[in-house]
Amino acid sequence: MNTKILTDLTSLPTAPFAEDRVIEYVEAFARSRKRIQLSKDSYGNRLLELKGTARGPRWVFVAHMDHPGFVADKMIDARTLAADFRGWVAIEYVRGTKVRFFDGDREITGTVIEAEATDHARLTVPGRVKVRVNGSVAKGSPGMFDQGPARIRGKKLFSRGCDDIAGVASALSMLDQIARTRTKASIAVLLTRAEEEGFIGAIASVLKPDLIRKDDRLISIETSAMQSVTPQGAGVILRVGDKTSIFNSQIMYFLYEQAMKLAEKDTTFKYQRALMPGGTCEATVFDAYGYSCGAVCIPLGNYHNMDREKKRIGPEYIHLDDWRNMVRLFVQIAKNGHTFEAGHRPLKARVEKRFNKLKHLL
Repeated sequence: MNTKILTDLTSLPTAPFAEDRVIEYVEAFARSRKRIQLSKDSYGNRLLELKGTARGPRWVFVAHMDHPGFVADKMIDARTLAADFRGWVAIEYVRGTKVRFFDGDREITGTVIEAEATDHARLTVPGRVKVRVNGSVAKGSPGMFDQGPARIRGKKLFSRGCDDIAGVASALSMLDQIARTRTKASIAVLLTRAEEEGFIGAIASVLKPDLIRKDDRLISIETSAMQSVTPQGAGVILRVGDKTSIFNSQIMYFLYEQAMKLAEKDTTFKYQRALMPGGTCEATVFDAYGYSCGAVCIPLGNYHNMDREKKRIGPEYIHLDDWRNMVRLFVQIAKNGHTFEAGHRPLKARVEKRFNKLKHLL
């Protein structure tokens, strides 16, 4: 499977409310594929859709386009930049670390020299920061930890940001494959903004639902902090819940069925199934507002760039086999989405078959 979309996207700069470079890539991707319909809402979320051949609810894959980072405010003097930090990273990791700002085609490096503490979901994180920079930086320019663009080492991809840009890449890679044929169900990808500041784009999409519909079947995509029970290299994860919520059991059972069928056809396909408690994802928002939503993720190393072993900022990393298996699962779901039956009919049939076989023993 070609990883170019993945390496291209995870090399782009982004930050909450400053996702312009990712949006430019997404729009160019859609323009180059005639069957994809691109739309946006007044908040800047994007929807890419491939119409199916049959009527019925859409399958909508959801990923966010931001990553914790900096947004330039103003130059205090020729070498000092005032900026806001958006998203959450423990403040002790940020003070004194190397950063890189992206001002048009210019890249300006610097070092965080001051970081004011603020609260984010009961955690102490940086809010306002001062950065010693090697040149002027325009207001609104995104900054990221200076951990380099995407590079592949063995079976792992390292980058300054995988969360959730690798998720965006998986959704676009799925669209790239199915755009060559016709699926029965309509398939869409919703790309949201400012997730790292508290799901702002996702909340906007449900409060003013210009892009999604109540009968959509949603799948939230994430790169989620690696857990001991879900190691890297063991496969894509069917995420039954997060730190806050449990997701739609009918959607999750359908994903489980599709993963099993894929594994039966191809022994190289690997999947896991777990509740991932490392954080809260956008599926919680959609569930709270009455949408049918499941979730899929892959294990992420150095979550939010925090290398907890070395106690310093480091590159995020994912296992390429996990990412490829996620794309394969998405393609499987897209091709078979029309077979979904609400009301747990497949599961009921399975348990009743067992009951009918053994009920005479009661």
